[in-house]
Amino acid sequence: MKKVLLAGESWMIRTMETKGVDEFTVCSYEEAGIELKAALKGAGYEVEHMPAHMVPTAFPETFEQLDAYDLVILSDIGANSLQLAPDVFQHSIVGKNRIQTLSSWVREGGSLLMIGGYLSFTGFEAKANYANTAITDVLPVTLLPEDDRMERPEGVDPVVLHPEHPALGDAGESWPRLLGYNKVGLRDGAELLAVVGEDRDPLVAVSQQGKGRSAVFTSDCAPHWAPPEFSQQWDGYNRLFAGLADWLTE
Repeated sequence: MKKVLLAGESWMIRTMETKGVDEFTVCSYEEAGIELKAALKGAGYEVEHMPAHMVPTAFPETFEQLDAYDLVILSDIGANSLQLAPDVFQHSIVGKNRIQTLSSWVREGGSLLMIGGYLSFTGFEAKANYANTAITDVLPVTLLPEDDRMERPEGVDPVVLHPEHPALGDAGESWPRLLGYNKVGLRDGAELLAVVGEDRDPLVAVSQQGKGRSAVFTSDCAPHWAPPEFSQQWDGYNRLFAGLADWLTE
């Protein structure tokens, strides 16, 4: 059974409530990516979810550790979480450049999928910050230097260019509307499979990277950018992400 590492797709919430003259703080923890994990498990993959707060301490830092997986998925987790291990950030101890290692691993035969979100690609207020890392060398797209979110509260229709491509998993040509995505450019030599928006920005793109492969889905795998009509009710959702995983690990 092929194994997938899904890094990201979780967050902590701190809410301050004021009731008359009294005030208190409530904290909670939430995970997303339920639909994505179900799609991959349904296609026969073993999925290990590494929540965002675990990434700084637990994300693989060597080829040997990465080789435990057939596919690495980065979804809504910024570059800082991969780069700033506690020893480096808190104690100024030299450590591994895990993004550089991941990039090299892909070229040597690994597989990488980046999924959009507020902390993917360049992200909200450019805080995802992948444009300044080695990950850009192995993605099928180029990244903006500034906030790249394209909020589309009115909805925007994806346009499938190559429905026959195996990476799309026979998801068909008619996809539900999305509510936003990360704006990127297409890198030379990459295959553009689906676009979105008035500028026909890349939505799904794939590329060969040395001995390995990479792909992007520039919208979200869950609400809010991927509303229930896309991520929960559309029967093409499972086929799409299973197709991407199958093509990447072929």
